[in-house]
Amino acid sequence: VGVIIEGKGLTKSFGGLTAVKKVDFHLNKGEIVGLIGPNGAGKTTLFNLVSGVYHPEEGTLSFNGMEITSLKSFEICRLGIARTFQIVRPFLKMSCLENVLIGIIGRGDQREGRKAKGEEARKLLKFVGLEGHEKNSANNLTLIEKKRLEVARALATQPRLLLLDEVLAGLNPSEILQALELIEVIRTQLKMTLFWIEHVMGAIMKASDRIIVLDQGEKIKE
Repeated sequence: VGVIIEGKGLTKSFGGLTAVKKVDFHLNKGEIVGLIGPNGAGKTTLFNLVSGVYHPEEGTLSFNGMEITSLKSFEICRLGIARTFQIVRPFLKMSCLENVLIGIIGRGDQREGRKAKGEEARKLLKFVGLEGHEKNSANNLTLIEKKRLEVARALATQPRLLLLDEVLAGLNPSEILQALELIEVIRTQLKMTLFWIEHVMGAIMKASDRIIVLDQGEKIKE
């Protein structure tokens, strides 16, 4: 199985506030690991450290045995770590297809032609349940559809580790079940590892292999 990502002693402060304090964590390949804790516990900050938005003041991060602590976010993305955001941020004036194409083009892989890229984007939209929405503007999607688009855009970068930031927030119970099915399919069909922040406790308890609990920036339980 093996460890895909490991953080040791990660610390990040903003002014006088320590948002993440000496946090150790690891994910094994193929796991779904939940990250929970109250608002302000440091969950999104930890994701921002993993994805290169911030760099830690102390501690190290390694991905597939390679140290990534000081890499930029686009470099980390190209290595195989993608994320979704708590507040969905599609390019609203662009179509769903164009949104996913941005993720594909962002890989910097010049070998595929335009046609192949378009085909891949269509497949990803179908995979997340947005078939038939290719030409629709992202602006016209419902919240769950925007969240699906966000996942498709992340998957377009061909990650091996996917960070999900509150994908269930704002969804009704039947939409939550659909989202959980999608998460399980991503793991089983795409052989992906998932690190997932969530406040919907029943769902994350059901779907995760392990849960990490943060409080006031510290890991208090696993």
